[in-house]
Amino acid sequence: MHPQPDADITQLLRAWGNGDGGALERLTPVVYQELLRMARGYMRRESPDNTLQPTALVHEAYLKLVDAKVAQWQDRAHFFAVSARLMRRILVDSARTRLAGKRGGGAVRVELNDSIDAAALKNEQMVRLDDALEALAQFDPRKASVVELRFFGGLGVEETAEVLKISAQTVMRDWRLARVWLANEMDKTR
Repeated sequence: MHPQPDADITQLLRAWGNGDGGALERLTPVVYQELLRMARGYMRRESPDNTLQPTALVHEAYLKLVDAKVAQWQDRAHFFAVSARLMRRILVDSARTRLAGKRGGGAVRVELNDSIDAAALKNEQMVRLDDALEALAQFDPRKASVVELRFFGGLGVEETAEVLKISAQTVMRDWRLARVWLANEMDKTR
């Protein structure tokens, strides 16, 4: 199967957003492999005690996407950004559930790097990172979005810039500043 051009995906997303159920049926096989790639990237960073499989993560996110009330999909990048946010929420909620009787020490600093293949995050690390990212979003939502799209969504600099409608240089500047801020914030909660 040949990759679907971004314009075709965008057209299907917009048709789906306008209520065309057939567009969703045509869109699903086109975006499934990319969603699965994203889910595998997430799962590589997950704690070994997480029993959720990438396909199950995709299916749970897909169900939430179908129920989502997005007025208008902007384009392919917007769709995958929303998908990344949903997968992050599912995994963080799962980590919080697993932690619910396991309070204690042993927290380790989390390094945010450019690699989607970053080392696995333990439940505590995933929750601490999510908490720090939520705190960042309170006073600088754009920087929080950059981290979410790049680290969790696996989007590149150009794709992130496209989604957020900012320059690639701004993405890189926000990325560097957000990483420093998040590291400091996470050190405070150790």
